[in-house]
Amino acid sequence: MSVFTYTAMTSQGRRTSGTLSGETRAAALAEMTRQGLLPVSLVEAADAAAAAKKVSESSHGVAGKVPHRAVEAFTRELANLLAGGVPLSRALGLLRREASNPAARHCWGQVHDDVVGGMPLADALAKHPRSFSSVYVAMVRAGEAGGFLDVVLAQIADFRVREQDLKGKVKAAMIYPIILALVAVGALIFLLTYFIPQFSEIFKSFGSNLPMLTQVVVGLSNDVKHYGLYMLAVLVVGFMLLRRALATNIGRRRMEIVMLSVPLLGRVTAQFALVRFARMLGTLVGAGVPLIASLRVARDAIGNQTLADTVLHAIEEVQRGQALSKSLAQSQKLFPPSVLEMIAVAEETGRLDKELLRMAQSYETDLDRQLRMLVAVAEPAMLFVMAALIGTVVVSMLLPVFDMQDLIK
Repeated sequence: MSVFTYTAMTSQGRRTSGTLSGETRAAALAEMTRQGLLPVSLVEAADAAAAAKKVSESSHGVAGKVPHRAVEAFTRELANLLAGGVPLSRALGLLRREASNPAARHCWGQVHDDVVGGMPLADALAKHPRSFSSVYVAMVRAGEAGGFLDVVLAQIADFRVREQDLKGKVKAAMIYPIILALVAVGALIFLLTYFIPQFSEIFKSFGSNLPMLTQVVVGLSNDVKHYGLYMLAVLVVGFMLLRRALATNIGRRRMEIVMLSVPLLGRVTAQFALVRFARMLGTLVGAGVPLIASLRVARDAIGNQTLADTVLHAIEEVQRGQALSKSLAQSQKLFPPSVLEMIAVAEETGRLDKELLRMAQSYETDLDRQLRMLVAVAEPAMLFVMAALIGTVVVSMLLPVFDMQDLIK
């Protein structure tokens, strides 16, 4: 009896790892299904060390990380080759030879060798987590199990293209506010380290007779000038600690709660998660993946753990035979009443996959509008903050000048 090392998703949507025994790999997979686990990877323990070494080499070796565009091209081309009747091993060999990127060629070669050696495609892809996410692997596994791998791969390619477009819109919307913030910080640093010290010598004769605002600004200028490097070091350390905290489950959840509580930003975040969930669920259901398995993968694709937790109860309710629309009703932060109504109608008419994809497209258009609105609000807000800060510094320098004029009169 062999020992296998596995990685799987639980019925609650959590990722888990462990070992189990089985006469064959098929028997081990059957045991995982009996335990209610959705397999992500399953390798024989004797090969686990070699598999870990390959993952390390593919992640940190000379080949580097595979670009997103290369993964998208690989997915699309593999789907086309399989749909044309080309055997999987031959299709992988063709893609390996045609890859122009060294990292992609190295990764595709390892996947090809593993598949030729008898490993399922999903397990071969799971050994390269930096290129193929757990959601990607789960979709491929479902396609292999259902016999429609080419359809699933085409759906994955479409999903990734739309996902990258959506992320690109979010990043583009944040560029201008970030530039304004950097300009404001740069202007303040210039004023505090160069402009204000020019007046400091003149103001020394005033002593304690300087206006309070001027004293505060001059004191801040001296602090920045003498302790600026220490302040910068504190900021860098604070940023690193914040990143480390956000890398933990607790820290990430707290940040997600804060983002969801901000009025406009929270709505955009929830709608972004809804678009991802609806598109993934519609893609999987349309490809023939069972609803429960589709819900588990779509939940993992939400990208926001706080919102994803609200779907857990819905999955359990669907398993008990409850309608999907009624099961999702308790997740009102993610699924507003209008969405639940559309899902209910789609279930009754048997068009759930098409309605989910239509809904994802519709809400993505609305999300694009909200992002433009967010930027439209952020621009004047940032300009107002910049004007207030710089204006305060300038006024603090002019107040003593006005006092001097009064004394002369």
